[in-house]
Amino acid sequence: MSLLNRQLRLKSRPDGLVGREHFDLVEQPVPELGEGEILLRVLYLSMDPTNRVWMRDIPQYLPPVAIGEVMRALGLGRVVKSRSPHYHEGDLVQGITGWQDYLVLHDSAKGYVRLPADPGIPLPTLLGAAGMSGVTAYYGMTDIAPVQPGETLVVSAAAGSVGSIAGQIGKIRGARVVGIAGGADKCHYLVDELRFDAAVDYKADDFKQQLKAATSDGVHVNFENVGGEVMRAVLSRMVIGGRIALCGLISGYNSGEKPSDDYGIFVMKRLSMRGFLVLDYTKTKEAVHAITGWIREGKLKTEETVAEGLENAPVVLNRLFDGSHRGKLVLRVDAQA
Repeated sequence: MSLLNRQLRLKSRPDGLVGREHFDLVEQPVPELGEGEILLRVLYLSMDPTNRVWMRDIPQYLPPVAIGEVMRALGLGRVVKSRSPHYHEGDLVQGITGWQDYLVLHDSAKGYVRLPADPGIPLPTLLGAAGMSGVTAYYGMTDIAPVQPGETLVVSAAAGSVGSIAGQIGKIRGARVVGIAGGADKCHYLVDELRFDAAVDYKADDFKQQLKAATSDGVHVNFENVGGEVMRAVLSRMVIGGRIALCGLISGYNSGEKPSDDYGIFVMKRLSMRGFLVLDYTKTKEAVHAITGWIREGKLKTEETVAEGLENAPVVLNRLFDGSHRGKLVLRVDAQA
């Protein structure tokens, strides 16, 4: 009896929040493997803001997902069948799996990482702190806008998968770290558990006053994930010669809001800002080695919010934008994982 593969294929482009109505849930038999191919059982999917960007028909760093295509997503799978000498049954594989139960992959495919069957850390962490999220934070904090001991670092979306790691790396590097998050609970989490020096609630009426009090000496480095009013407030606190690592602009991914085109402050304060994509990073092994070392040493804490069920992927993705999760948001596809 052949295996059935469930796939979520993009049916229409969302205008705002993502819903099940924007996807078709299709079942089809898993094809027989050819020479050099492997069959992956998808275990977990990484839920990332970039998933929302890929649904939009706009110029971007990868082609938009086409109508009728399986939704693109990073995931973690286990080899259940192999006709390749390079992969063995039981191996874990990380890469673009898409929103589906199974993936047939040729061993010549680029961008996939083979991991040991027992990596020694929880599997969701491989998609978070020890995966793309952690590597993104490491890239921004060490190569894009390195923070120096004694400087003040402000991280937006600081309770999320990237921001929480970026802030902790800032602490490891000796910076004073201020996190921006939504709600008192997340702000307490940043200070009490992740040991940020201060946290500011962007949902509070006195947000700007809180930010000013928390950055009395100004902001030397901004690790920016949000954009919009949050970013504008941080820019107003930057010191002369401050640096911005522009990781994302999540505030506009659903609304379509465009970043401000007022660049006067960059001239007045001689700021430098660099946008970056983790796809360009060439030192991933170095980053993962450093991050896993910090985890084992207790210098860096990780947290994952695990949701359930492939069919729920569209709704779960919205949790990235309503603030109802902490740390890395992942979706368990295989209930046995």
